[in-house]
Amino acid sequence: MNPNRGVVSGGARDLAITLFLAFLAAQFIFVLVMLGEDIFRFFEGVYYSLSRKQTPDQSFLPSRRAFISKVGLGLAALPFGAILYGAWKGKYNYQVREYELSFNDLPEAFDGYKVTQISDIHVGSFDDREEVEYAIDLVNKQGSDAIFFTGDLVNNISTEMHGWEDVFGKLSASDGVYSVLGNHDYGDYYGWEGTREEVIALKKANMEKLYSIQKQMGWRLLRDENIAIKRGNDLLNVVGVENIGNGRFPKYGDLNKASVGLTENDFKILLSHDPSHWEDDVRHNDLNYHLTLSGHTHGMQFGIEIPGFIKLSPAWFVYKRWAGIYKEFGRFINVNRGFGFLGYSGRAGIWPEITVITLKKSKNIIN
Repeated sequence: MNPNRGVVSGGARDLAITLFLAFLAAQFIFVLVMLGEDIFRFFEGVYYSLSRKQTPDQSFLPSRRAFISKVGLGLAALPFGAILYGAWKGKYNYQVREYELSFNDLPEAFDGYKVTQISDIHVGSFDDREEVEYAIDLVNKQGSDAIFFTGDLVNNISTEMHGWEDVFGKLSASDGVYSVLGNHDYGDYYGWEGTREEVIALKKANMEKLYSIQKQMGWRLLRDENIAIKRGNDLLNVVGVENIGNGRFPKYGDLNKASVGLTENDFKILLSHDPSHWEDDVRHNDLNYHLTLSGHTHGMQFGIEIPGFIKLSPAWFVYKRWAGIYKEFGRFINVNRGFGFLGYSGRAGIWPEITVITLKKSKNIIN
């Protein structure tokens, strides 16, 4: 088995994908502008025909067309440049996003408790160790009580982690680092070779290696189980479920199994990689999962975000909840935009994210 086969990495392939996306986005904008001008000319002609008014001087039309073409080219240059910048610098433009969430039933001892979430590391995509080390240091500088990782450590297989264990093993919090698996962690997207039995054995060995790596790094991997963080007589229950997606994404997890021993009155933070799980099974669940932490969407790694004004990404067409904090039925979910990148070797407008959430005891408020 070639351990590098099927692994997304830097080089010619990433450059080709980046250039393809840049040209595609630029062409789309240019065609949209020119199509708009054609539609305007059509209705303009209809108007003058029906009103029997004199049409504009035809000599004006070519110059207007030339002007619109220049406008189209100028607008097309924006996504073209953004995608190139995203591949050059944007993919390591780590942003710390801070939230304060309040709950009536938060145990007293956890009032002010701070957690940091990262998600979707996709270690096989990284091409700059120094930038990643900077980001890990930035996570630790938040001084959170606990760190939660919500899946997709690798792109395809566990060997991608070779040489990175010491970097991610530096993540540290007073109450520990907790993790779950994402859809990319199961080896399902790798081209395994052999008989059915051989492939099953290879995938099992791959998973055992990934479990071992996380244990070696000091992470507490939760596989359909829960664990209590204690402060005096108070408990904060961390529930970790294996990947549960919808559509073509794998369903490995069992939320009931992960929640054994818990009641609706126990305060719970659920780690579940795919936000569609929250949408389908969690937000209205009788067991009352107070806060769910997810990732998976990456915010599509491309979009426009101006806090308080605009939040747009192609992810909106696929996921109802694709980035940030959402609340329904008195329960919260945070969809982390992701730490790494996949496919397009960059990020434009949707920057890599480190989420810091402070839990408060009072009314449910988002700051």
